[in-house]
Amino acid sequence: MFEKLDDVEDRFQEVEGLLAQPDILSDQNRYRDLSREHAELSDVVTLFRSFRQLEQEMDDLRELARDQDPEMRAMAQQELPTLEQRHEETAHELTQLMLPRDPNDGKNAILEIRAGTGGDEAALFAGDLFRAYGRYADKHSWKVEILSSSESASGGFKEVIATVSGRDVFSHLKYESGTHRVQRVPDTETQGRVHTSACTVAVLPEAEEVDLEIDPSDLRIDLYRASGAGGQHVNKTESAVRITHVPTGVVVACQDEKSQHKNKARAMKVLRSRILDAMQNEQHAQMAAERKTQVGSGDRSERIRTYNFPQGRCTDHRINLTLYKLDAIMHGDLEELIESLRTHYQSAQLAKPQEF
Repeated sequence: MFEKLDDVEDRFQEVEGLLAQPDILSDQNRYRDLSREHAELSDVVTLFRSFRQLEQEMDDLRELARDQDPEMRAMAQQELPTLEQRHEETAHELTQLMLPRDPNDGKNAILEIRAGTGGDEAALFAGDLFRAYGRYADKHSWKVEILSSSESASGGFKEVIATVSGRDVFSHLKYESGTHRVQRVPDTETQGRVHTSACTVAVLPEAEEVDLEIDPSDLRIDLYRASGAGGQHVNKTESAVRITHVPTGVVVACQDEKSQHKNKARAMKVLRSRILDAMQNEQHAQMAAERKTQVGSGDRSERIRTYNFPQGRCTDHRINLTLYKLDAIMHGDLEELIESLRTHYQSAQLAKPQEF
């Protein structure tokens, strides 16, 4: 593994040199790719350098432990166990960082939330989930931009699609894909009975033009008038866009913007990500099964997580984790849930034989 880490450090220094070249900004695609690679390698190299520093300090202490001065020997013997523990912990962190990396981890994400079983209550919870992810994004200084939405009559969303942009967004959010079940007493329930409803969440890596080239002849683009509130604009302007990718049958519609061009650009962003995700799922079906990222139908019986409001608990069924801090979770405190999932799947990878 450590020979591989030497190679990683060499590549990091090479990338730093390339980014320092004066003409690098003339090729924006290459600059973007190198910047992303630099960011990905930086954590590994920083930790590797700390690891080597610890090894040097341990060697120095072992040398002192053989010193003729009793006080020097005692000091070295006292400090050495602490350094050895830090060395072991750092080695474990390095092993995790050197696990095969999902090539999509550093990408932005397309977040899609849809109300499933439960009618208006499902739509209200879809809105609650979207706000929770928005608050989590704020804590990480990520940007959330709604691409398309369909609000329900009672509030919330029948469907909402958004981009989440920032560093390593997909690596954090990818385990959120699936059916989320909620158990609570709706505001309209006069008997105080607990209702169960569900929402589906899909998290797709945002596909860039360099990831997937779409032949314009494979697209059917329909223009129509936007529905819903909007006054004269809705009545007179065909600004809504529906794009169909004929070979795959993937359809995306967008009407949130008043500009036809903006709606088309947003629809293309979602379309490209959905097609790329379908292609990658087909190519890596086994990996997808292990990660359990399938969304399901939105039925209450198919769920990855349950939010029980009367008991104030949130349970992730994939890792049998129950947290009694539902209010905090719904206000964006998703760190413990997401980190537990990441640790679980990292541990599963660590259990497999690794090639470095």
